[in-house]
Amino acid sequence: MSVSESIIEKIKSLTPEQQREVELMVERLTNRNQQKQPRRSLMGLFEDLNIHITEEDIAEARREMWGNFPREDF
Repeated sequence: MSVSESIIEKIKSLTPEQQREVELMVERLTNRNQQKQPRRSLMGLFEDLNIHITEEDIAEARREMWGNFPREDF
């Protein structure tokens, strides 16, 4: 007896309500497999805004943020 035949036999012994639950579970499993699409990369998300941040911009922002940070030893 194959797996499919075994499952069918077991489903036949269930109540109609339980059979409906099994049907819904199978639909969820089927949909879950179909919905697995590769995610879109975020690397180009803002490229249409023409914002260009250089290494120097990042370094300057760091200097501004940490410039007034207390340098006392603890």
